[in-house]
Amino acid sequence: MISNKKIGTNNGGEGLHEECGVFGIYGSPDATNITYYGLHALQHRGQEGCGIVSAEGDRLQYIKGPGLVNGVFNEENIQTLKGSIAIGQVLYTTAGGGGVENIQPIVFRHSTGDFAISYNGNIVNSRRLKKYLESKGSLFLTTSDCEIIANLIKKDVNHQGPQDRIHAIMDALNMVEGAFAFLIMTSKRIYACRDKHGLKPLSLGRMEDGSWVVASETCAFEVVGAEFVRDVEPGEIVTIDHHGIRSNHFSAFKHHKMCSMEYIYFARPDSDIDGCNVHAFRKESGRLLYREAPADADIVIGVPDSSLSAAIGYAEESGIPYEMGLVKSKYVARTFIQPSQSMREKGVRMKLSAVSSIVKGKRVVMVDDSIVRGTTSARIVRLLKEAGATEVHVRIASPPMRHPCFYGVDTSTYEELISANYNLEQVREKIEATSLAFLSAESLMKAGRRQELCMACFDGNYPTDLYQTDEEESLYKRYKIKVK
Repeated sequence: MISNKKIGTNNGGEGLHEECGVFGIYGSPDATNITYYGLHALQHRGQEGCGIVSAEGDRLQYIKGPGLVNGVFNEENIQTLKGSIAIGQVLYTTAGGGGVENIQPIVFRHSTGDFAISYNGNIVNSRRLKKYLESKGSLFLTTSDCEIIANLIKKDVNHQGPQDRIHAIMDALNMVEGAFAFLIMTSKRIYACRDKHGLKPLSLGRMEDGSWVVASETCAFEVVGAEFVRDVEPGEIVTIDHHGIRSNHFSAFKHHKMCSMEYIYFARPDSDIDGCNVHAFRKESGRLLYREAPADADIVIGVPDSSLSAAIGYAEESGIPYEMGLVKSKYVARTFIQPSQSMREKGVRMKLSAVSSIVKGKRVVMVDDSIVRGTTSARIVRLLKEAGATEVHVRIASPPMRHPCFYGVDTSTYEELISANYNLEQVREKIEATSLAFLSAESLMKAGRRQELCMACFDGNYPTDLYQTDEEESLYKRYKIKVK
């Protein structure tokens, strides 16, 4: 499959979801507890499951399960994970990718030594690789791409020692196409691997005691008290063991096409990704958004939480006061599991409340990070009007989303992406806004001072082949997908 679901299916959710976040540490007697706090800092990247694997001697032990970090782990069970090496993951599963068996890290038992894998991303040629491996006798128990990587690494049983293992990993990653950040852990070391396109973030840090940490976002370093050292480079494998860190490059083809949605939506504002602070990126996006699409209004508000930085930038550039016109509840379960449509409609009121005393009688600029299906935007606009706003000017701090993502972001199908099917004025009418404007792709690049970004969900320019089936190829032609 090109994604964890085929084009034309619906996961039922309203917004965007990142696949997961990974964290690892080498050389600390408190490795498991530190990994727990690192995963807690990455909880925004996945809320459906989590796990930790640690190494005590030659034995890998793990705890994992569905739910949040503080629900899966407690003071008693976490103490059973001994050792100075650990990796962990928080998981968001797309349709077809669920089930306890897919919660990571996944531990693989092998005669040459046990190992575990944590993973963020999506392998776009997974179907072909799985077919190839099955022809060689491999069996698969999950739908996770981790199993594909594990089988590729061990396809040649003559790779046994550490030097052979790094070549086996390099060979495996050269067979893989897509977006990924892998942590591969043995009883003695961690391998941190990043895809050659630089689509997924992965950073290295160091603790005061000299232990090394690696995480999807640098916000995890702040929580555990680590100092940022550097990013793992595209196409790089960083080996972490008693020698310190060593670098190998599995690909000479390298780009820095970080997923633009990391900056726009997924990452925490206190994270630095590829040398750019996420809050600063979003704030500058808001400034540029005002220059491109000014509005005559009384107040500027942001849709919590990922849009607040852009709203502040829009307000500062425009001189229009920034106000807290919407308040988000922190204690609401995912509303799409409610049994009826009427209950789903109430869900937005459970998640967001309009502050009537702030917006009543005001012309409001509502800054949001993106519009996916448009249903949530429409409900928020309606909330503001019901609270007394006389006008609601919607400003989006990203370009129109017209294409699905095949690199681990659970976006909708073409049929459900509102901007793929309607023009600007039609979208404005559907969300019932007074006016509507999106940030240009040029300004998005300018906001982060970037030379490269993956903006496939906006412009349809995918950085990799998509390895489509005949059925999918017909859909690509219909929607004019541009593939490498």
